[in-house]
Amino acid sequence: MLCVTRTFRNLITSVIRLTAELALTAGFVLLLFAFYLLVWSNHRTEAAQDNLLAQFRTEAGKDGPAASKKRLDPGDGVAVLHIPKFGKDWAFVVVEGTDTDDLRNGPGRFSDSAMPGEVGNFAIAGHRATHGEPFANLDSVDEGDQIVVETGKEWLVYEITWSRIVAPSALEVIAPVAGHPGRKPTQSTMTLVTCHPRWGSTERLVVGSQLVERRKAAAGPPKGVA
Repeated sequence: MLCVTRTFRNLITSVIRLTAELALTAGFVLLLFAFYLLVWSNHRTEAAQDNLLAQFRTEAGKDGPAASKKRLDPGDGVAVLHIPKFGKDWAFVVVEGTDTDDLRNGPGRFSDSAMPGEVGNFAIAGHRATHGEPFANLDSVDEGDQIVVETGKEWLVYEITWSRIVAPSALEVIAPVAGHPGRKPTQSTMTLVTCHPRWGSTERLVVGSQLVERRKAAAGPPKGVA
């Protein structure tokens, strides 16, 4: 009986030890995952954005940015997005495409949407958390706030006209006329799309704007943009 009791105790001790080791391993894995999401992914996006911005400005000083090409490749820099409400130095290069790999480098243009300044809907998706968090504070903008798009040839000023929260399946918000699939556009608009809530993806936060001003690059940036 004593031998059986001792064996049982040893078994219980082994189970407890194994459970503790598994818990520690799981905790370490979760810690690494959190580090990747909160630190490393932002660091990688910041490095990618530095390279994209340098390339964009270099091309703008020569033959024009990639956006001037008839066909864009995934990951090409399309334009530089500025939201003055987030600070004079807030700027993100918008890349071509909205696949996972594209959005790791910054906000991405829906490839079948209009180009910046064109009649139609220039539609952009971006992360609200991780990967640079370009749209982390998009819920703080108000109607009348401005969004500035730098194309290398022009500065385009859009004014926010509406915002709403929709289901992920509500693709009509990126139609040529946002919310009205099949309608022919007559205005130049821009739509920003991101996850809602910030650390979830059950819904989408959508912000719509309309082009109200355009000026040549030589005229310098609009007020509020560094």
